[in-house]
Amino acid sequence: MTYAIRAEGLVKRYGDFTALDGVDLEVPAGKVVGVLGPNGAGKTTTVRILATLMRPDGGHATVGGHDIVKDPVRVRQLIGLTGQYASVDETLSGAENLVLIARLLGLSRRDARARSAELLEQFSLTEAARKPIATFSGGMRRRLDLAASLVGRPSVLYLDEPTTGLDPHARQEVWDVVRRLVADGSTVLLTTQYLEEADQLADSITVFDKGRKVAEGRPGELKRRVGGQILQVRPTVATDVPQVARILAELTGHSPAQDSGVLTVPADEPLVVAAVARRLDGAGITADELGLRLPSLDEVFLALTGHAPAPAPAADDQPVAV
Repeated sequence: MTYAIRAEGLVKRYGDFTALDGVDLEVPAGKVVGVLGPNGAGKTTTVRILATLMRPDGGHATVGGHDIVKDPVRVRQLIGLTGQYASVDETLSGAENLVLIARLLGLSRRDARARSAELLEQFSLTEAARKPIATFSGGMRRRLDLAASLVGRPSVLYLDEPTTGLDPHARQEVWDVVRRLVADGSTVLLTTQYLEEADQLADSITVFDKGRKVAEGRPGELKRRVGGQILQVRPTVATDVPQVARILAELTGHSPAQDSGVLTVPADEPLVVAAVARRLDGAGITADELGLRLPSLDEVFLALTGHAPAPAPAADDQPVAV
């Protein structure tokens, strides 16, 4: 397998605080690897090191086969970076922002305008090309920010919590863009606190906690690793919940969890579904939902780190918080 990014034993310290404590990471070419973790886990520090924005205190890494410390210029020629906040200039239009970046990268005026027009069309921003960024919606700004990171045609793209603060519709727009980029052959390293985002986009997931890698694998593999399948039941009538809970406990040997009228319990035996259905039918109880599923990534995260993910993303761009 060809790896676009390989890191081994990365260490980064800020005084007595260790932000990264021997992290290994591999990102296959043409794939999306999600780095999942709470604030302070080390996600942004890892991205900054791999983007040559800071030097590691230990370990080594390559991007496209080039060492990030010994050959940072070549690494920068291969990568694009979209951070947690849009880096575009609000006083300029969308087209002017992209032309400016293209000129800074050495393109001629003609080539810069052509590249700008190409990216505006690719990201469905042509109609807004001449409008000032201040008039853009959150989703439009993030799409333009992604376009800006692609002006130099990078083969490796770092997305550091790219949908922080976006509403669900704008987040879906960004996801669609990422899927198109990968379909065109880009390699993406995605950091996020949105477990749904990692589940939607990542071919594999690496879980960070307190500066260390605590797990990695495909989303389905991680879900299976932490406890097999989950039996989920939603009684039609809310007053039936206590009786359904007793039935589940009797049949599985586990006390079910309850959330908004939905009962969940570990169930490694597929035949338990039929047994539960018979017991509910015998008791005259109907259910709107009854079936097995893999654990959610929220449940995986809790099992792997011992705490739930943050309820909402927040910036982790201070040294002691990454």
